[in-house]
Amino acid sequence: MSTQLGKTSESAGHSTPNPVKVTTQTVVEMKQKGEKISMLTAYDFTMARILDSAGIDVLLVGDSASNVMAGNETTVPITLDHMIYHTQCVVRGVDRALVIADMPFMSYQVTSKEALTNAGKLMKEAGAHAVKLEGGAAIADTVKKIVDAGIPVMGHLGLTPQSIYQFGTYQVRAKEEAEAEQLIKDAHRLQEAGVFALVLEKIPSALAQKVTESLSIPTIGIGAGQGCDGQVLVVHDMLGMNKNFSPRFLRRYADLESVMTEAVQQYVSDVKSQDFPNEKEQYG
Repeated sequence: MSTQLGKTSESAGHSTPNPVKVTTQTVVEMKQKGEKISMLTAYDFTMARILDSAGIDVLLVGDSASNVMAGNETTVPITLDHMIYHTQCVVRGVDRALVIADMPFMSYQVTSKEALTNAGKLMKEAGAHAVKLEGGAAIADTVKKIVDAGIPVMGHLGLTPQSIYQFGTYQVRAKEEAEAEQLIKDAHRLQEAGVFALVLEKIPSALAQKVTESLSIPTIGIGAGQGCDGQVLVVHDMLGMNKNFSPRFLRRYADLESVMTEAVQQYVSDVKSQDFPNEKEQYG
């Protein structure tokens, strides 16, 4: 699959010719038009192909792959090489959606020069259309350096999972006035640095709406209420593949854990009873 505009990939399972490609400019225009932005995570080719065909606007190759794909407790362990691999897989499955890759922990916090090099790898080697960084004013200069090099950047404020050991909890952020005021300042600082969009995670809905209305760039919420310009969820969570995670903001649109479990149980039973394969499912 190529990210070239208008390319159709029959081999990837796509049949719609000349899909209108979603770009960073597209999502900015969606905010201006009042059209909400749909975003989900993806980590592999097959899932990306399905989500893209279903009409998703943005796919985030999240460092949440550390949790849902690798089984780690936090996003901290995932490496840049891991993120490059997952992003390569997702990009191959996409014709229309904008693909954004998370920059993992310690790939951008040390120096701006190193951050730019690593962002470049996600673009050149992995084929990402943009990168996402967590943090506010402290990383604004780094964001500007990356943007000035021609790499689109999405920001991320509120609950920033890479900082979980600093926060010590996954509770709602910016409930107190001082932290809320700092978040607003950080949002504007990131906009000035050139981010094209901003994720707001697990903050009070009134604060998220205030930030959204004060910015010219779109906001994407996760646990931040309906006042944001768009919404994002981890695909494994919204499809019901991970029943151990049930935050208030999560809506499950399917129960794939049960569906998959029942299917595998039936397969095991059919193999044991010699019902599978039958005569029609073998070669003469």
